[in-house]
Amino acid sequence: MNQPLHFVPTDEFRQRAQAVVENPALQKSFRGAMDFLQNKRSAQFPDDHALQRLRDLGEAIRQYSLSRLPELLETLEDKLTANGIQVHWAETPEEANRIFIDIAQAHEARSVIKGKSMVSEEVELNHALQAAGIEALESDMGEYIVQLADEKPSHIIMPAIHKTKVEIAELFAERIPDVDYTDSVDELIQIGRKVLRDKFATADIGVSGVNMMVAETGTLCLVENEGNGRMSTTVPRVHIAITGIEKVVEKLTHVPPLLSLLTRSATGQAITTYVNMISSPRKDGELDGPDAVHLILLDNGRTQAYADPQLRSTLQCIRCGACMNHCPVYTRIGGHAYGTTYPGPIGKIISPHLLGLDSTYALATASTLCGACAEVCPVRIPIPDLLIRLRTEAYKNPATAGEAVRGAGSAYSSVAMALWHGWAATYRYPSLYRLFTWCASRLRFLTPRKQGGWTRNHIAMQPAKRRFRDRVGRA
Repeated sequence: MNQPLHFVPTDEFRQRAQAVVENPALQKSFRGAMDFLQNKRSAQFPDDHALQRLRDLGEAIRQYSLSRLPELLETLEDKLTANGIQVHWAETPEEANRIFIDIAQAHEARSVIKGKSMVSEEVELNHALQAAGIEALESDMGEYIVQLADEKPSHIIMPAIHKTKVEIAELFAERIPDVDYTDSVDELIQIGRKVLRDKFATADIGVSGVNMMVAETGTLCLVENEGNGRMSTTVPRVHIAITGIEKVVEKLTHVPPLLSLLTRSATGQAITTYVNMISSPRKDGELDGPDAVHLILLDNGRTQAYADPQLRSTLQCIRCGACMNHCPVYTRIGGHAYGTTYPGPIGKIISPHLLGLDSTYALATASTLCGACAEVCPVRIPIPDLLIRLRTEAYKNPATAGEAVRGAGSAYSSVAMALWHGWAATYRYPSLYRLFTWCASRLRFLTPRKQGGWTRNHIAMQPAKRRFRDRVGRA
């Protein structure tokens, strides 16, 4: 179960995307899900002026927090340590996994139960634990489903959004012992909960992600809807949280505006069912909670993004998934086509820092630059501008590419650059432009007889467009 999946986006992205585009069932499923999520989000923000003010506040909080990131991280570590939470720093996924396994072995752990954590997906923690002989079970229902199916999450909020209830019913009947086929959603949920309930009681370690970390109080904030996050962080005797270094804010008063933006942008809820604030292990006299709490802070390319004034805005992300829900490309191809932990628009701008541009530059070009992602981003990340910057970095001459992004210059082609310089010169100088149009109009017989889909449709629609203009003109 849950075998390692290593993707090479640059080489395989087009093939995976094409496979999804040619699957009518998946197309219908994605379109329906995205329409549903867009409508729920829209219903939560009926007053556009209030929304824009809240977005301004959210952007200001995140930018302020990032401007003081080194200082806030030091304060956070001091407060957490004083509260009894042990803090660990990891530069790479391998180091994060090694720290986790060392902690697990020190506690003689044989099994872990996991709440939702995208960073644990980022470092492929499940595979590392499996190799160390430690059982890891996902407790978020969507994550549990994709784990049973040996797949990666296809959405950062709804991991199994690509699955139909029939596919889930068949999966449960095949992979869970003594379970009969049923396509009743309620029964499927109860089946999953029964399996997971037993694991909560027997797991040695509970794992979680972190939505926000408060420096002034040393508090870890988690939001969720199923209660699995609360169970994972209170029932096992050890709790290990793992997150990126960018999730810190200075004050507790900075949390409510970001929570309001996060929950409404992600799932169209005014607030999630559970908001967990963790500041220490179980104290004397308390009836529940772990005996020990550990926090693993991961870099994995984040300091690279932080070092560049423009690319730093990538780290403003609060992982709501709204950019995916409104992206026309993601809606067409889903999350698995990207081949990365973070799909969609946010994945296109953060994956180059995690994996390098040499293996992800194709993602930066898989965008219409329509700006829908930037329009709905609750903290105003300028995603189209960042995509253009990453494209520029990818196609730079390697000799002058610099080190703003690892793998810069990996898509460079001297022929392509010559063509683009020629195109730019044509539009810069009127004499060259006139010469180009003169040649193009007289040599159009050299164009291929078989036109692309857009060209055929555009030509076919011309009579209809003329008839429409005529009717408008007569009116």
